[in-house]
Amino acid sequence: MRILAVDHGEKRIGLALSDPTTTIASPFKVIEHVSRLLDAAQVANLAAENEVGVIVVGQSFDEEGKPNLAGRRAAKFADALREQTRIPVELFDESFSTQDARAAVIEMGVSRKKRAGHHDSLAAVVILRSYIDSQK
Repeated sequence: MRILAVDHGEKRIGLALSDPTTTIASPFKVIEHVSRLLDAAQVANLAAENEVGVIVVGQSFDEEGKPNLAGRRAAKFADALREQTRIPVELFDESFSTQDARAAVIEMGVSRKKRAGHHDSLAAVVILRSYIDSQK
């Protein structure tokens, strides 16, 4: 069963996909944000095309453990996604996934010029890797 992880952002949506054994998490795609409904339909279609068994949407929280603004947006996106597909959609704590993705790129020795830009699909990989580890 493949797992699709979603790093939902205001401008872009990063996606990561597992292999069928849910051992390897790989960057998959970055979608430019259009509207919640169209974005959800596109993610649902990609999930169906890739025989995904579960979709994991990253959700961030504040210091008190409540969803912050981005976390509430992710929850609304997950709701829209549930209306577009029969594939189970789960919310998963994504706190620090973007920072972890940036740190990983720096650790790999990617130059400052080449790492400039966005790491949406890498953040989705961090979410997916964390989710897979939590299921063991």
